[in-house]
Amino acid sequence: MSTEPLVTHSLFLIGEGIGKSRTPALHEREGASLGMPVSYRIVDALELGLTAADLPDVLTWAKRLGCSGFNVTHPFKQAIIPYLDELSDRATALGAVNTVAIRDGRTIGHNTDWCGFQRPFQAQLPDVGHRAVVQVGSGGAGAAVAYALLDHGANPLILHDFFPERAQELADRMAAIFGADRVEVGTDLAASMARAEGVVNCTPTGMATHPGCAVPEELITPEHWVAEIVYFPLETELLRVARAKGCRTVDGGGMAAEQAVEAFYQFTGVHPDAQRMHRHLRDMVGGA
Repeated sequence: MSTEPLVTHSLFLIGEGIGKSRTPALHEREGASLGMPVSYRIVDALELGLTAADLPDVLTWAKRLGCSGFNVTHPFKQAIIPYLDELSDRATALGAVNTVAIRDGRTIGHNTDWCGFQRPFQAQLPDVGHRAVVQVGSGGAGAAVAYALLDHGANPLILHDFFPERAQELADRMAAIFGADRVEVGTDLAASMARAEGVVNCTPTGMATHPGCAVPEELITPEHWVAEIVYFPLETELLRVARAKGCRTVDGGGMAAEQAVEAFYQFTGVHPDAQRMHRHLRDMVGGA
C-alpha cells in the first residue's frame, strides 16, 4: 500500500451504450481495498448526445474538474488521439487509446488492452498461439489484440472484418511492426478457420446487447482453441459452442480485469493487487 498522502482520484469511462459497464465498480472496489478514495462515473455518449466532435470539450471538462484520467471505449479509441498531448509508445504503435492519464494538465494516451489480453491468454493457454490464428474484428480493441497475438508469436495472424478496408488498415499497421509475412487479411472465413489453430473474437457479438455467435458454429472444431474479449456475459454464445465441442477456451474476464490493473496504475501511480481485481471482476459478472 502507498505511504503517500491520500488523494481522491476522480475517473470516468466515455463510450456508447456503457451503462452496464463493470469498470467503475472495479476501480472503486480496488481503491477501497487500498484505502484510497476513488470516484468513477459513466459518461455515456448516446445518453448525453456526444460525438467525436465533442471530445475536446470532454478533455477540457476532465482537466477543470481535476480528474486523474479516464478510460475510452467504442467508438472513441481512435478518435481521441488527435486531441491528446502525448501518446505512449504502445498507443502510437496501435493507433488506439483506451486509457488517458492527466498529469499537470497534460493528457497522456495509453493502451492497456494489448497486455490486458496477452497476460491471461499466456497464463491460460501457454502452449498455443504460435501458428495461424484467426481474429474476427479489427477495431480499437482488435488492434490491441492483434498486437498481443503477434507479439506472442502468431504466424500468420489472419484478420477478418465486416469492413475489409478496416482489416487492411490494421494489417498494414501490424505489418510495419512485425513484418508483412506475419499478418494477412482473410476473405473466406471457412478457409481461414481450416488453416488456423485458434480464433479470437474482437467484435461486440456475444455481448448482452449484441447477442449471437461471432463465428459460425460449423466452422469450429474440437482442435481449435477459442478466445473472447467480451466479458458480459462471461460465457458468450461462441464460448458455449466451443466448450460443447471440447475446445480449450479463454473468456473475456481476464482481459477486462488485466487492462484495468494497468489503467489503475496509470491513473494513480499505485500498483493494485491484480489477483484481487480479477476476483472483483468475476464476482460482479457472476463468473467463477
